[in-house]
Formats: sequence, structure tokens, C-alpha cells
Amino acid sequence: MTRRIIKQIVLAMVVITTILGCDVANDPVQASLNVTQEFSNYWFQGQAELTSYKLEQARYGEVHPGHAVLIFVTEDFSRSKQVKLDDPQSAGKDGVKIMKLNSTRKFNTGVYPYSMMESIFTPLTFEPGSTLKITASSQEWCGHTFAQLNNKNGNYNLSLKSYFESEGDQETTIAVSLLEDELWTIIRIDPKNLPQGEISIVPSLLYSRLSHRPSKPERAKVILQSSDSVTSYKLEYMDFDRALTINYNSEFPFEIYSWEETYTSGFGKNAKKLTTKAVQDRRIMLDYWSKHDLADSVWRKELNLN
Repeated sequence: MTRRIIKQIVLAMVVITTILGCDVANDPVQASLNVTQEFSNYWFQGQAELTSYKLEQARYGEVHPGHAVLIFVTEDFSRSKQVKLDDPQSAGKDGVKIMKLNSTRKFNTGVYPYSMMESIFTPLTFEPGSTLKITASSQEWCGHTFAQLNNKNGNYNLSLKSYFESEGDQETTIAVSLLEDELWTIIRIDPKNLPQGEISIVPSLLYSRLSHRPSKPERAKVILQSSDSVTSYKLEYMDFDRALTINYNSEFPFEIYSWEETYTSGFGKNAKKLTTKAVQDRRIMLDYWSKHDLADSVWRKELNLN
């Protein structure tokens, strides 16, 4: 092998490493973070963590089978535009490393299907009120809704688009508060930052859409239980009947094993207290954004989604 070929191979390896973001020292935004080598090795390897779950979703006073997927990945984000950066190296102080969660649920209610999704964008240097953006959408045969929450100037600006007359198109403001939706990203960044005791928290955007409750801070209490391998974080709302429990690995990388949501499902005489459950099925690390060819559908089989 000639020196020229060796040089080309070495150069290619450097380029690949830079693209994948594996070398913290070569990324000025990444290098400024106070993260462990263990965290860096797992979350800065140029892949996302994809986990599928067997879902039992409460809706219309019944429990419907389906599946859920949690997709966690770190990205470079714009503080001002609150979108993924195209050129992180030139963003300067506007750039921030975030933990992104794309959470999806799919289930059928009778003849028609539901497809629901949330996206949460939380800086890795988390502190209360630092989540920059959350979006939530729900699609089914009656119509669809979309909500977007942006952290701007000390407030959360909430935009709601809905096919329901009573909701219509809304633009509201919420004082920056703890968000139920960011509990998931807090766990993956560092669960020591999870709030405890009696707290004020804004319920999940998707729950607000399913229940048609306005989004605002609500009183809740936290019950935290830990064993050698599993920690259960339970959130009980104090002024209405709803509880959320997230069960996750007590050790890094704090992967989420399962969750439960208990609340009143259905309307009128069909309303009853039910529990939505999701239990981990498969978990893989994958650069899924590059797996878009027909042949790549094998990865859905790996996640048991076929």
C-alpha cells in the first residue's frame, strides 16, 4: 500500500469522525459541555437510540392495542430560531446541544387509526425552564390537531391548531414552568435533575389534546421509588384525576423500560378510569435518517414494528 493511499484513508477516517461527532475536542459546542466520557461515548457517536414499546392505549372508555416508539438523539439547535442547525460550526453562541425526543404512538379505535407524535428539545445543560420547544400532533379520521410551545423571553408561547370548534386556532402564553413532557429528556440527560415533592407542572400536550383541557401549570406531587436496577418516577396530579409513572434504568444510560398513565377516558356515560401502558420491546442504536431505502425496512423488523 502506497503512502498516498494510506494518507487518503487516514484523511477519510478524520472526516467521518468529524461528521459523526465522536471527537468531543473537535466540536466547540460539545467541548463546552460538562459531560462525562461515558455520556459522550453513548450520545455523541452519530446514532440515535430507537426503542419500540408494546402499547395499550386508553381512548373512548376502552383500551386499544398498538405500539409506541421513543427516539432519543443529541442535535445542534438554534436558540433564536428554535430549529435544527444546518451549520453548527458557524452558529456561535446561538448554537446549543440538545437532547431531542421524538415520541410516537399508533393504535386503532374501531375502524379508524390514530397516529400521535411529540417532539421535545431540551438543552444538555438543563435547568428548570430551559426546554426550548415542544410540538405535538394527533391525526385520525375525524381530523388532526397540532400544538407548538416555544420558550421566548421568559414565557412559553403556545400555538394550537385544531379542527374542534371549541378549540379552533389559539395563541396563548404560559409563564415558564416545569413541563411534564420534558421529564422524559431530563431522565436521559441526568435524572438527578428530576423535581421532587409537591410541584407545579404543565401536563403533557398530547394529554391536553385528548382530554381537551387547557394547557396551564397544575399542582402535582412526586413519588420516587428505586431498586438496584429500576427507578419509578410517579407524578400524581392533585386537582384532577391523572397519574403518570415512568420506569427507567437506575444506571446510565437511564433507558426507559415502561410507563403508565391513569386517567378518566371517554365522555359521558362511556367515561371510566383506565390505564394506558407501554412496555419496552426492542432497543437499537441506529443512524435512522440514512436508512430510507426499501432494503432498510429490515430495521423495522429489528424493532418488531412490521
